Amino acid sequence: MPSVALAVTDGMLHFELAIAHEVFDAPPAAVTVPWYDFDICGTAAVTVGRFRLRPEHGLDRLRRADTVIVPGWADVDVAPPTDLVDAVRAAHEAGARVASLCTGAFVLAAAGLLDGRRATTHWAHTEALAARHPEVEVDPDVLYVDEGSVLTSAGKAAAMDLCLHLVRLDHGSSVANAVARRLVVPPHRAGGQAQFVATPVPAGDEHALATLLPWVLERLDQPLTVEDLARRAGMSARNLGRHFRAATGTTPLQWLLTQRIRRAQELLERTDRGVDAIATATGMGTATTLRRHFNRTLGVPPDAYRRTFRTRPRADADADG
Repeated sequence: MPSVALAVTDGMLHFELAIAHEVFDAPPAAVTVPWYDFDICGTAAVTVGRFRLRPEHGLDRLRRADTVIVPGWADVDVAPPTDLVDAVRAAHEAGARVASLCTGAFVLAAAGLLDGRRATTHWAHTEALAARHPEVEVDPDVLYVDEGSVLTSAGKAAAMDLCLHLVRLDHGSSVANAVARRLVVPPHRAGGQAQFVATPVPAGDEHALATLLPWVLERLDQPLTVEDLARRAGMSARNLGRHFRAATGTTPLQWLLTQRIRRAQELLERTDRGVDAIATATGMGTATTLRRHFNRTLGVPPDAYRRTFRTRPRADADADG
């Protein structure tokens, strides 16, 4: 059973703290994999916004966790407590994967964990993070950054994206999707997606892409092009690109590739189809193309991904809806 420790202290943001609790404390009913051993760790009772929270363990417990989550730090102009910084650093040195949500990146930077690494935080504070820690490569335009043992997210909803990303790394796409369904949030937004978009979620049936996106998802096995999507939407390819950027923060082709990879993950987890058949079912054409994009996106080839996630019990795709 993997362990997750939530590091808390006075002056943290309750929204990001609650997100971590919702994702890691208990699984959806449909999930049968061994879930996380979740602990809340701090030196004493802490004030989080208008709430009082009593940690179950001290900060020394972080060193025993597989993953340490650092929620948002409310006032980035105030240095985080030394005991918190030291405990987070010690946990990483002991082998923990450390992830910050929103402005929790300032804690990781103070601990030296972001030195020489790419990182992000809430877009309103990226300049402050870069100025205060010039040794950090701050990326202001992404939802989250995965540097292996150190991960950082942008603000608010992006914290949920990073938490689901961690579940996906540990348990696979199907389990992460089940968690997302329970929480009624999008199952996957790529970390490289823009933080700030004009319309983060397409608004109702009148949105320009409201009918196009479901139409595409039903035809991922087909060799769709930007021109095909534009023709279906009744607009030029250039206009389609503007609508996609405004609604999703990415390009039509990148969005389409992300959906194909997601479908391939689900088929690898849930079926015994060969890579050639999955390449056909996801519109990749050939196994070589699928392997190239899959490896580039997820860092592992399809066969290795299947071995990792088919050996574990899997969530029922239709349950917990």
